[in-house]
Amino acid sequence: MHVLITVNAAWNIWNFRRSLVATLIAAGHRVTVLAPPDGTVAELERSGCRFLPLEMDVRGLNPLSDLALMRRFRAIFRQEKPDVVLGFTIKNNIFGAMAARSVGVPFIPNVTGLGTAFLSGGLLQRVAEALYRRAFGGVPVVFFQNDEDRDLFVGRGLVRSGQAQVLPGSGIDLDRFQFAPMPQNGIGSPVFLMVARLLRDKGVLEFVEAARRIRAERPMVRFQLLGPAGAENRSAIPVDDVQAWVAEGCVEYLGTKEDVRPYLRAADCVVLPSYREGAPRTLIEASALGRPVIATDVPGCRAVVEEGVTGFLCAVRSAESLTDAMRRYLDLSDAARAGMGAAARRKMERDYDEAHVLRAYMAAIRLVTGQG
Repeated sequence: MHVLITVNAAWNIWNFRRSLVATLIAAGHRVTVLAPPDGTVAELERSGCRFLPLEMDVRGLNPLSDLALMRRFRAIFRQEKPDVVLGFTIKNNIFGAMAARSVGVPFIPNVTGLGTAFLSGGLLQRVAEALYRRAFGGVPVVFFQNDEDRDLFVGRGLVRSGQAQVLPGSGIDLDRFQFAPMPQNGIGSPVFLMVARLLRDKGVLEFVEAARRIRAERPMVRFQLLGPAGAENRSAIPVDDVQAWVAEGCVEYLGTKEDVRPYLRAADCVVLPSYREGAPRTLIEASALGRPVIATDVPGCRAVVEEGVTGFLCAVRSAESLTDAMRRYLDLSDAARAGMGAAARRKMERDYDEAHVLRAYMAAIRLVTGQG
């Protein structure tokens, strides 16, 4: 079959779903990735799939621009004639699903997160809900990355319970993210690492404020930020702000890295104070490597973190609560930190092996295409 995958950035497929692409190709299917291009296009093409550039406004909420995107999807689907389309990220799911239905192509969306518009309340949320209801009404399967997002969509009548399936995010390749012993940074100078796009919604401001407070008490503790600044998102942190934090001395900025594993291994604790997640890849990767984690007590994050076992949870939008969680971690012995990391790895082995995700996708493709 011809399987087309659409997402709002090519790196999303390369970083998070390359195993899905490899599994589809190994099964004899032809795979096309439709996304705005970036530096990962060559890697995707070398992996055996075809890449088509997609023109889209990732950040904006202009109705005319979104209508043009839907028409663009429709034209591409008619030209490419895929047997099935797999959708990820908000606009690709909503407008891709509408376009696919209009040309009679099966569509399988994955709700990887709700986005700023959905979480904002008021008119924007009502519009987002209406779009989801219309887009997903006719699709047989909608994947979610945590129970709470699924229950929210079902409870508000955006999908039917029979459509909804929950996956453990994208899963994790446990061989690629092998367990690693804790680093030897010393009991007095551990490294807290946050890996994320530098967005307000990811809790970057709370992380920086917590870093200020902890370093005022324990100046040897280090805080690192890894991820793109000035991203195409309405809640993006300006690059100038990041540079000011570095000059202040409260955080180190590592920029963007093609492979985050060395930085996760070098960290004592990985932090994600996000306002809401689908299935937070950062926490899953860190846990697979055997790192304790600190995250907000919100949907997505609390599915990955077992309070007091694999890490700590803190209140959302609260630098004070995050600081307290970091203090709790700093008060642990080396043995307790190592034990927490080992428990995190065991949870990933039990609940997040990507084999579960790949089987679910292959079954859904067979279902919507009538192949089994």
